[in-house]
Amino acid sequence: MVGLEAPEVPPTAAMKFVSAGMAGCIADLCTFPLDTAKVRLQIQGEMRIPRSSSSVEYRGVLGTLCTMVRTEGARSLYSGLAAGLQRQMSFASIRIGLYDSVKQLYTPKGAENTGMSARLLAGCTTGALSVACAQPTDVVKVRFQASGALPDSARRYSGTVDAYRTIAREEGIRGLWRGTLPNIARNAIINCGELVTYDILKDALLRTRLMTDNVPCHFVAAFGAGFCATVVASPVDVVKTRYMNSSPGHYRNALSCLLALLRQDGPAGLYKGFVPSFLRLGSWNVVMFVSYEQLQRAMALARPA
Repeated sequence: MVGLEAPEVPPTAAMKFVSAGMAGCIADLCTFPLDTAKVRLQIQGEMRIPRSSSSVEYRGVLGTLCTMVRTEGARSLYSGLAAGLQRQMSFASIRIGLYDSVKQLYTPKGAENTGMSARLLAGCTTGALSVACAQPTDVVKVRFQASGALPDSARRYSGTVDAYRTIAREEGIRGLWRGTLPNIARNAIINCGELVTYDILKDALLRTRLMTDNVPCHFVAAFGAGFCATVVASPVDVVKTRYMNSSPGHYRNALSCLLALLRQDGPAGLYKGFVPSFLRLGSWNVVMFVSYEQLQRAMALARPA
């Protein structure tokens, strides 16, 4: 598998923007069940302090997926997919598609290479900007993924549009941006973990001529990026998921959510759902970056001369 060769004329910023959104959707379609399993494991037991061993419903990634299929049906694995795809079209387009352009803004004129500081600043900038635009879709996605465990009579939303309307009506517009600050922190971290690591690994592989600029190189760099992103972002991700899924008033703010989690589960609770997080982020990064590279190359090659 060699994929499309890099075109002589690089893709434009618009091509990267569109390609990133499409690649994010492709990656979500492939890995969404793992994301749902991660959410279920992260919120499990949050209402029980202290928790008893008999209250644990989900055990491990495979056990969670099997339990969901057995008790809720196979469709539950893709609960909230519509909001997830809506999220990627805005979220991935901004944080990934604009990364190279923003990186150039932070790179001093005349510099031969882009420094680490410019890469980190670009990752933080596009990560924060994408959250500001796409936060409502993330809130709805998490609510759907979490509510699948409830009986039909207890579910709060009948569909994606109803979820947006209900949250805005019952919790105000601020409800659609619930958890924005922890999500900004998470995505600033995860963007640096993903994009900067991918950028550095890819450059190193090409510079040392261990690989050429094609699918195997993109695969290796994306896998490393997924692991690094999971390690640094998992604690913030757990707090973000619990806070966004909580009912109004349950937690005063993200900090109180963090403290409640530490009282209940200790420091290990910050890495709750780490395995599905890594399986999801690792596979998501591989699918997304490989798709992203190939899509932007296809668009560049198809551009009229």
